Amino acid sequence: MSRDLRVCFVGDSLVAGVGDPRCLGWAGRLAMQAHTAGIPIVSYNLGIRRQKSTDIRARFLAECVQRLPEGVDARIVLSFGVNDTMQVDGQRRVSSDQSAANLGEILRQAAERGWPVLMVAPPPIDDVEHNARTAALDERFAEICAAEGVPYVRIHQQLRESAVWMREVRDGDGAHPGAAGYDELAASVAPQWWEWLSR
Repeated sequence: MSRDLRVCFVGDSLVAGVGDPRCLGWAGRLAMQAHTAGIPIVSYNLGIRRQKSTDIRARFLAECVQRLPEGVDARIVLSFGVNDTMQVDGQRRVSSDQSAANLGEILRQAAERGWPVLMVAPPPIDDVEHNARTAALDERFAEICAAEGVPYVRIHQQLRESAVWMREVRDGDGAHPGAAGYDELAASVAPQWWEWLSR
């Protein structure tokens, strides 16, 4: 009998794969690749559009505990932050300190239940100033994950330098790519995804 491997992908619209005509996003691509490689995971996409880390923190445990019962090989993939660094009427939606606290609390809840976490950095969008704020948050998230022993996938700068990703985002709605962009994001995450999944 194969192990009951379940993975919750938790985050925002970029986790949900908004803009992808294949309706897979990067999370769906990684799950599909796992099946192709003979690792039949059960994946749950828990991405919700426009959600901030505060919203994700509020729903994280209630949503995941239903999908990850005792006795299964339970895993969590997190990615959020782009909505936190968005400015509305000149005010940032979530302060850097609050974003950090939200991530810390989610990691604490996961660790308490023995759920291994893989954290994926918030990707860039078609807005230079917004990307600068997100890059700073990326650094902070990386430090938190390092302190907690959680693998952190540094994709932000890599995708800012990707002609495919940035073109797809510009051609889309300014924040979400199409299929080729999600291919690029999935490929950026894949090396650490495979390493983490094999543990």
